[in-house]
Amino acid sequence: MPADGFTTCLWFDGQAEEAAHYYVSVFENSALGRIGRYTEAGPGRAGTVLAAEFTANGQKFVALNGGPQFTFDEAISFQIHCADQEEVDHYWNRFVGDGGEAGPCGWVKDRYGLSWQVVPARLIDLLGDPDPVRAARTTEAMLGMSKLDIAALEKAHAGE
Repeated sequence: MPADGFTTCLWFDGQAEEAAHYYVSVFENSALGRIGRYTEAGPGRAGTVLAAEFTANGQKFVALNGGPQFTFDEAISFQIHCADQEEVDHYWNRFVGDGGEAGPCGWVKDRYGLSWQVVPARLIDLLGDPDPVRAARTTEAMLGMSKLDIAALEKAHAGE
């Protein structure tokens, strides 16, 4: 395994550079990298963006302009582990406010159709409680939410 680990490649239809700029604007600890362009050899029009490297929240990505053959779906998503409600609200509101689509249980699609799970770090502890009644109350509350509400999840967990 190379020392630098994995890079996730995201397939776009002409929006690779735009998407790279967008994700860098959404996440801290982010930066644009190299931009590769098609040459006369194709298959894209010479000079247009083939791929854009970027880092988002410390994770490496390549946005590839591959064409319309493939699109994103919910089979792949990225989890954003949030420290508090302010962070949950930031990501959720940013994605939805920028043309994305709210989903159930903390899932949201961004404006490119890529799925994200905006998850409070506390949720795993609440759902994994060894008391099955408390865990079930938390699960039931979560299933009724779109954007996750930490206070409401904790109240459900406590039986309030």
